[in-house]
Formats: sequence, structure tokens, C-alpha cells
Amino acid sequence: MPASPGSPQRRPRPSSGRPRPPVRRKKPRWAMRAVTTLSVVVLAAAGIGHSVVSSLDADIARVDPFKDMKNRPRAGHGMNVLLVGTDSREKISEAERRKYRLGGAPCHCTDTMMIVHISEDRERASVVSLPRDSYAVTPPHTDRITGHRHGGHVIKLNAAYAEGGPNLTVRTVEHMTHVKIDHYLEIDFTSFMKTVDVLGGVEICATRPLKDSYTGLNLAAGKHELSGGEALQYVRSRHADGSSDLGRMQRQQRFMAALIAQSTSSGVLLNPMKFRDITRAVLGSVRADKEFGTGELLDLGRAMRNFSPASSEFTTVPIGRMGFAVKGIGSTLKWDAAKSGRLFRALREDEPLAVRKGGGAKRGAPVRVEVAPQQIRVQVENGTRTAGLGRKVDRELAGAGFRTTRVPVNARGREVGRTVIAYDPRWDRSARSLAAALPGSSLRVVRGQGAVMRVTVGADYRGVRKVRVGEFGVTTGDEVGCR
Repeated sequence: MPASPGSPQRRPRPSSGRPRPPVRRKKPRWAMRAVTTLSVVVLAAAGIGHSVVSSLDADIARVDPFKDMKNRPRAGHGMNVLLVGTDSREKISEAERRKYRLGGAPCHCTDTMMIVHISEDRERASVVSLPRDSYAVTPPHTDRITGHRHGGHVIKLNAAYAEGGPNLTVRTVEHMTHVKIDHYLEIDFTSFMKTVDVLGGVEICATRPLKDSYTGLNLAAGKHELSGGEALQYVRSRHADGSSDLGRMQRQQRFMAALIAQSTSSGVLLNPMKFRDITRAVLGSVRADKEFGTGELLDLGRAMRNFSPASSEFTTVPIGRMGFAVKGIGSTLKWDAAKSGRLFRALREDEPLAVRKGGGAKRGAPVRVEVAPQQIRVQVENGTRTAGLGRKVDRELAGAGFRTTRVPVNARGREVGRTVIAYDPRWDRSARSLAAALPGSSLRVVRGQGAVMRVTVGADYRGVRKVRVGEFGVTTGDEVGCR
């Protein structure tokens, strides 16, 4: 991982009992030549020669997002990539523009922005979405269009790119997060579509029908294999439900989880020719910093061979105030200063954002969940012949904060062995949160049931476990993929 001149030394990490691969540092020229030579040897052994390696590097359009940057945040542990999606569509055919509703003039701003953190041991990817309408304050800069010198001023985060390109975008993100960005990767519509098509499509699951007349998205509930253009409709849609841009970011995270799952489970990363084809598709329409090249791609490719869907975790920066009006700018989203500070500190310290299953919580400590108990409605049914068990469970769930009906009933079957939670798939996050409070319970999908969870208590019932909302609202790849 390249480090800027004058960067302070990293703090030593406590030993985890096994050796960690070293964090990449800026190398002298002879070391860079050695790495390039080694990369060529690896690729040649896999049937890919020197000319292909050279062509891959040559395909990358270069930018210098770190030019003249001073007083940057201290380097943390692991690698941080600022992944930026722009609305550039110059290379898309007229027929595709009509088919996928890509008309209109591009705003030359960022449509998507994420910090992708790869852990130092290369066993975890943490993805943090930064809403494009975030309230942001730029550092002083020169407008790249007018040439005028600006002091720091308020903008929406996605406007930083229009004013100052990749350099101002990186500076603004670092200023807001205090996370040092190691690499910059900019992807446009063309690159996105090509990548999905080379993979052979990506499977996503819609828990409810999704229809957006603006993008042309029209998906029934269930599994879908999306082509590149269809995938672009899926991740761009802001009007498929009532959640606007926040819902769109959740779909982007779900899609990225599916993309990682497909890449790591289909043998793509073990097939050098397929890996080459995908790399070409990606690199043909991206812009990246000067240090992000074939060596880094090979590093990530080798690391991701050990990934599973659970290796990736996704969240959105915590929002403290929605619809914060700014004169001349419009409605913005203000981050929750305390929570976002803790989130970005976790990235700097290379800590997992999600609470791992079965891991580390003190006895009796509340388990973190996605949805607060106060938002979850529950009907309790006694599935055993134990008199009064339904009232007991209803009372204990209410005591833990769940909105029970306070009118438990007897189930039709009175020989239930394992507690069952029946739920409508539109409320899957609530169902998982309720299941965390009922250890050993199983989940059963009942389409059309509505917002009320139905708990049929079984003979295995051992009590209600306390839960609380996870601070960062993190989901892992295995939780958002098709199951």
C-alpha cells in the first residue's frame, strides 16, 4: 500500500497467533521492477504472457487524485479504496441508452461513492456507502472549470467531483472521515455493464416487486439473473420504493454482495483466462490512481480466492438528520457526528463492523440487531401443552421492547418442538432481529402475512435474549444474498 512521503509510522499491532501479510508500502524502483517481474511470472505460469500484463496496465486511464495533498490523515491498517461511480455514458450505444433509460445530459458528478476497506490480513472487505446528498464542507481549492480559488464552503458531497474532480473528491472525503485513502478507482456506466456481462450475469433476489418508470426497472419478487444493462437499472433506481437514495444504496450493497459471491464461488478467480477477461472489461472504462495497477489487482484477486459471502460487510454512514435544508443547495443529509466518528475509527483500526455470529459478546450482554425491537410487532402462539407459556413469552418479549399484541393464543398444533417465526419476506430484517432474541428459533417465509411476526413457541423455548440495534446497521454478504 503506497504511503505518502512524511507519513508517520504505523503502530505495531498485537500478534494474533499467526503471521500477517505485510501492508503494502511505497517501494523503491528496483522493488517495483521485481514485483512486476513476479507478476509476469505468475501470469505466464497460468498461460498469460507479458504482453497481456502490459496491455492490462495500458488499459487503465490514469488520474492523480493525491496531487499536492498535505496534512492528510494518518495511515491506518489495511487498504482503503475510494470507489466512485460516475454518470458518464459516452461509450454507450444509442440503442442501449433507449433500452435502459440512459437519456439526458450527465451531470459530471458522482452517482455513487463508497469506501472499500480491505483488512490487513486480506480476509475481510468492509464497504461504507457515502450518500451523494451528504452535507459536506470542502477544503480550500481551485474550481477546475472556472479557475477561481474557493475557500472551504458547503456543498452536497457528489458536487465535489464537479468542482474539483478526483482530487477535491478525495480531499473532501478524507476531511470528513479522517480515513486516509490509499487508492482511487472511478467506474462509469460502460465499465459496470461490461463487467456484469463478462461474468455471465449476476443473481439478485428481490423481496418485493420493484418498478421504476425513470430507469425502466421492472422486477417481480424472487430471484433474477441480471445482465449488465438490467443490473445498471437495478443499482440506479431511486423510485422503486419510498426510500429514495437510501434504498438505492441498499440495493447497490446487495448487488455488490452478489457480485463478490459470484466471483468467489464460480471459479472466476481460479481461472486465469476468465480473470483476464473480467480485468480487461473493468479496466477498459475506469480511471485509477497511478499506483493502482496489475500488481494490486493480482493481490486482491489472490486474497479474494479465500473470500466467502460472509467475508464482506456493508453499511451506510449513520445519518443524524434527514432533509437538512441549505440555502442555494437544497435538501442534504447530515451525518451523525458521534456514530460516524466511531464507524470511521473502526475502519482506521481495521476492526470488523459487524458483530460476528457467536463471537465475543460478554455473557448477558445485548446482541446487536438491525431493527429496534420497538419497531417489531409480534403475535405469540403457544405450540405446546404447557399452560400459560404463551402469556409468559408474550410478557418476556414485551419486556425486551418488542411490540407484542398482549393477547397470546394457542396454536393449532400443540406438539411443536422448535420455536418458529413466520414472517413476510418484506420484513426480513425485522424477522432476523426477532430471531436473535429467541435463540434456536427457525424462520419460515409466509408471503402476504404483513408486518406482524407470528411466533409459535416450541418445547425448546429457554427465554428471551436482550437485543439492541447494531450501531452501524451492518449486514454481511451471506445475509443479503439469495438464500
